[in-house]
Amino acid sequence: MDYAYIGSTQDRKRVVKGTITAVNERVATKLLASQGYQIYSLKEVLPFMPSGKQMISPISKIKPQLIITFSRQLALLLEAGNDMISALELLRIQSPNKRFKNVIGEIISDLRSGSKLSAAVGKHGVFSKIYTQSISVGEKSGNLETVLRQVADYMEKDTLVSKEIKGALRYPIIVTGVAFLVVALLVTFVLPKFVELYSALGSDLPAFTKFTLSLFKWLAHFGPYIFVGILILLAILYVLARTPDGRRVRDTVVLKLPLLGQVTHLNELVRCCRTMSLLYQAGLPVTDIMSLATDNSNNVIIKDALAKVHKELLQGERLSHSMGKNHCFLPMMVQMVSVGEETGSLDLTLMATAQAYETDAKDRMRGLIDLIQPTMTLVIGIVVALIALSLVSAMYSVYGQVG
Repeated sequence: MDYAYIGSTQDRKRVVKGTITAVNERVATKLLASQGYQIYSLKEVLPFMPSGKQMISPISKIKPQLIITFSRQLALLLEAGNDMISALELLRIQSPNKRFKNVIGEIISDLRSGSKLSAAVGKHGVFSKIYTQSISVGEKSGNLETVLRQVADYMEKDTLVSKEIKGALRYPIIVTGVAFLVVALLVTFVLPKFVELYSALGSDLPAFTKFTLSLFKWLAHFGPYIFVGILILLAILYVLARTPDGRRVRDTVVLKLPLLGQVTHLNELVRCCRTMSLLYQAGLPVTDIMSLATDNSNNVIIKDALAKVHKELLQGERLSHSMGKNHCFLPMMVQMVSVGEETGSLDLTLMATAQAYETDAKDRMRGLIDLIQPTMTLVIGIVVALIALSLVSAMYSVYGQVG
């Protein structure tokens, strides 16, 4: 959920305001307090329509790959003996993105004013809370270079999963679009010519041909209205999905879809395991890890499950036992978490779980794609066969009447 806040710095010399994303109001207050803010007002934001800034942000958004490269280069420069400000100055000069160059410039300015790197980074929305928290832990433990590389690896794997899903779905979407375009051309331009020809000949057409021509004539007439109606319906669903209740319904439906739901569920668990592994390796307490993992989830149902686990952890319950009571966490994940708790290697067991679930999700995605392609081919083949059969039977009927 998004919360709008108004507050000040601890010394009350500067007023701060903005928005923050958190599971609930308590977590939002805790996150703002960790950034050194004293909060006076905190209200939940429920947008029905995206603001102008939100609509523009996807266009001007800094790509994750840019932050990944920045993190690795910063780690390399620090290991080479450069001080933080000199390293950032060099990266700012070399940055190809103007907006990111300005962000680095503001970070340098904050560092010169006495701020820590984690606090300076946390002011900018281009860096996630997990990134900021990991940097903070790296500063305290003195292994900032290692943490920077770990965060870069985490972001790279997370981005790779999204790219693979989009790449796998690209071909079926293109095939579906081309198929509908071909059918639309047949209905709009080809069939009307045959209708005019048969009408001019005055022939008595077969019942099947009459039905087919009537159906496609109806589609040609009402097709634009149907298309506009579908667009309006999608727009309404998009607006409703931006409300808390609408998003909950959407995420519930997505998880219950026959094949896509399983892939989505596995990918969410992969993200959760990787997040927990990274933060545990960085040295954060398990309670803080669960708070950040909850905030990082993209599905409301999984987010609620993680928030419940976090609550039970604060009450003294074991992580594996709490996860085992929720069906959102699969048995293998619960078992591996239990092993990690007993052996003290939770980061390794979680990373192994993430890799296993990622492989399973890829296999299921390939199966889904392999199912979509022949299904679309069969559907388009049936449509084209119906059109061809109706035209051929009409031609034979005309030839018979002429003979």
